[in-house]
Amino acid sequence: MVINLFNNYGDLDFDFNKIITATENYFKGDEEVSLILVNEEEIRRLNRDYRKIDRATDVISFPDAEDNYRGDIFICIEKVNEQAKEYGHSREREFAFLLVHGLLHLQGFDHMNPEDEKVMIQKQEEILTALGYRRTK
Repeated sequence: MVINLFNNYGDLDFDFNKIITATENYFKGDEEVSLILVNEEEIRRLNRDYRKIDRATDVISFPDAEDNYRGDIFICIEKVNEQAKEYGHSREREFAFLLVHGLLHLQGFDHMNPEDEKVMIQKQEEILTALGYRRTK
């Protein structure tokens, strides 16, 4: 997999490139996605305009099944920092989680009902463990 990074947020003080590279290596193949790093204002606008939910969120995925292109993933860096603190783990783990979560959405996984949520959570944890970012609490 090729993850095309667009950092619209600015400087980050953790090694997000290491996480992106590990994720690309895990998801083998020539499929491409765009990963766009944004602030709360931008992700709130996207959430409001496309999902009709007027609040900031952590990650939004927009599938696009054109050739080898899977779609776009937007991650809010302020939410990465906030949720890492809230859940008591590293920002790297939170970023990895949101990236994997977004990628699974682009591959058709969802969590709209309990059965699908269970499958998606299990797959997320499997991938995060393989990448070395398993949940510690």
